[in-house]
Amino acid sequence: MKPLIELRNIKASYDRHPVLQDVNLSIAERDFVGIIGPNGGGKTTLLKVMLDLLPPIAGTVTRSKELRIGYLPQVNNIDKQFPITIKDVILSGRYAQSKWWHKTSRQQINKLNELLEFIGLKGQHNTPIGELSGGQMQRVFLCRALISDPNLLILDEPNTYVDKTFEASLYNLLGELNDKMAIVLVSHDVGTISSVVKTIACVNGGLHYHASNKITNEVLQSYNCPIELVTHGQVPHRVLKHHDHE
Repeated sequence: MKPLIELRNIKASYDRHPVLQDVNLSIAERDFVGIIGPNGGGKTTLLKVMLDLLPPIAGTVTRSKELRIGYLPQVNNIDKQFPITIKDVILSGRYAQSKWWHKTSRQQINKLNELLEFIGLKGQHNTPIGELSGGQMQRVFLCRALISDPNLLILDEPNTYVDKTFEASLYNLLGELNDKMAIVLVSHDVGTISSVVKTIACVNGGLHYHASNKITNEVLQSYNCPIELVTHGQVPHRVLKHHDHE
């Protein structure tokens, strides 16, 4: 199967400070790749290269002519006093890729209605964002990423500031979306995402691709990925940053 996007021998840096070295990654249709790694390991830099926001200083990025990317960035601070509605936020994802952004077509409205029903906010087009909960806000931003009909959805820590109930709902939504598109999901929560992704890539300066969603502490250590997978009976997995004991 022809890849949607392929990275070969990528080297990326900021101000001559290397962040990624010799990175290889291929994303095909309906792949679902979980990206894990420590803070500062290069996960966001990898996404910027994939999104063509940061040109690599070495290596090649090959994109299919059919590639259409939807992107959900980390969302940490939203001005809920800004006078904008759910409809405005979602359609802004279409405007960014359209030269006819100044008018809204019937096709766009139909897609908007479909997405709002999909995320459980049917009929709330004109609701101000200031009235939304954290989980509802994240669903709206997910719709913004989907309004352009992508075949590759990239999400950077999509569970930011949402509760555990919505987090489970979010991963269920992603499972449904994966029937239609490839997904790249950055997360610190290895235990949770391992139940939804198909493969895992550990990013820490380089990239180690694990062609399965089954991963252990031993695998993480062999990949030089300094995070720890912790389990206690039926309690969900947690990911802890590497630390030294006093």
